[in-house]
Amino acid sequence: MINSNGWRQYNIWEHSATVRELYARRCRMQAEEMTCHQQAVTLLEPRVSPGDTLLDVGCGSGYFFHSLRKRTVPVDYWGIDATAALIEIGQQHLPTFGLPAHHLHPMRIEDLGGKFDHVVCINVLSNLDNYHRPLERLLNTARKTVILRESLATMGDYAYVRDRFLDDGVELKVHVNTYPVQEVCDFIRAYGFQVESIPDQRTGDVPEMVIGYPHHWRFLVAVRQQEGDN
Repeated sequence: MINSNGWRQYNIWEHSATVRELYARRCRMQAEEMTCHQQAVTLLEPRVSPGDTLLDVGCGSGYFFHSLRKRTVPVDYWGIDATAALIEIGQQHLPTFGLPAHHLHPMRIEDLGGKFDHVVCINVLSNLDNYHRPLERLLNTARKTVILRESLATMGDYAYVRDRFLDDGVELKVHVNTYPVQEVCDFIRAYGFQVESIPDQRTGDVPEMVIGYPHHWRFLVAVRQQEGDN
């Protein structure tokens, strides 16, 4: 018998009460700010003009909004995430801090349309089957800048492994990919951006074990070239 529940059934983020509780505490500002969010704001802020729009892709519950708000970065924040349960957490808690609930949308990257001045995507593409199509969508969406934090190294490495940190009785696999940094940068340049690779401040180019597998965190800052730019 056919049904349309496969996405939710196989989506690991729908099967972790621990993650949901952590994200709720982050939305309520009861958990420590992520250091990668601090660095992302530092990289973004010099490129922002008052009234710019920002889309946080794979936003979880949207708590990156707090990092922007605390530093009074003058952007209009929006967020999307493929996991509806996580978006609902943000819709419940973040209006207390000034973010309208309708600024958070349950949406997969494949369904994304529209334009934003800035696009931020933190720790997302490395858990997808590959980066080409979703990164193309982000680049086509951004008028000015795209800021990524992903697992990037000289050589690529691709794995599809069981996530052993899910709810009891749940046995699901997830992609744990490290992409070749030069290849990704060349891909970004082909869409009309200048791009800079920047070390992750917290891990300092030292692999970090996440769910038992090494992640080589780096930031990429892509700035759209204007006519006449070299």
